[in-house]
Amino acid sequence: MYGIPVGVLGTGKYVPERVLTNKELETMVETNDEWIVTRTGIRERRVAAPDQATSDLALEASRIAIQNAGITADQIDLIIVATISPDMAFPSASCILQDKLGAKNAAAFDLAAACAGFIYGLANAANFIATGTYKYALVVGADTLSRITDYTDRNTCILFGDGAGAVVIGAVPEGRGFRSFELGADGSGGNLLKIAGGGSRFPASAESIDQRLHYIHMAGNEVFKFAVRIMGSAAEDALAKAGLEKDDIDLLIPHQANIRIIQSALNRLGLTEDKCMINLDSYGNMSAASVPVALAEAVEQGRLQEGDTTVLVGFGGGLTWGASVLVW
Repeated sequence: MYGIPVGVLGTGKYVPERVLTNKELETMVETNDEWIVTRTGIRERRVAAPDQATSDLALEASRIAIQNAGITADQIDLIIVATISPDMAFPSASCILQDKLGAKNAAAFDLAAACAGFIYGLANAANFIATGTYKYALVVGADTLSRITDYTDRNTCILFGDGAGAVVIGAVPEGRGFRSFELGADGSGGNLLKIAGGGSRFPASAESIDQRLHYIHMAGNEVFKFAVRIMGSAAEDALAKAGLEKDDIDLLIPHQANIRIIQSALNRLGLTEDKCMINLDSYGNMSAASVPVALAEAVEQGRLQEGDTTVLVGFGGGLTWGASVLVW
């Protein structure tokens, strides 16, 4: 990074109360707990209440992050919400969140990079602060995937859950904070993971609903192969940009999509599971919320100490990927 050193000042997370277990999914589609755990590592996930939307999840996580940062909402200069499931097409979830928080001085926009969205958001916000444009930014990863999951599709409905994670970022002492970002995309793989309906290509219609175009569709095997390749390489590239080695990693915080993908990244980086934050057994894949929720839990559990080097890494629809090296 250049200019002002930028780091995390406060973290927060929120997951809905309702738990959807593998046993309950057995009553909905042809699957079983053993198969799900063996293939994915997921045992349960959270589902938003009927009256909760993405901005509501983001609000709870943001309030905690702002409190933990020791600032007030009106001090925030910028809000970025990374999401693929906003409350509505517009206004953005970030503008709705801005109003609910009372962050009247903040610019606000949503960012759509799927499961890599939070890291994309961090990279954007960090540069605004590093150049002196803004002092404090709130970056949120929030998704309500239960609203766009097809619970008749046993290949996808076992994977996804709802949640939100948030961070406040700002200036930190020299030698701390974000050391590098590595972002990438491969639009040629866009068809592998998508929601086709609801946009200008296939607007909502009786036909689009009949074809179930408004739900997540995924070519699981191809996405898995992409993820296995990109998780480790993105982390390595971010480390190289920061002038660090694999041995310098104190904690890896990966996107929580599949335990086999995480294990593949650990093998490539030469890390053991005790150097990795894993919580997908409890939450499943929460898209943009996965990395910030895992980061918030790592802080809660005391797994990050001052001066520790952590690598955040994620991948998602687009196809997109992102990684960052952060000195705590």
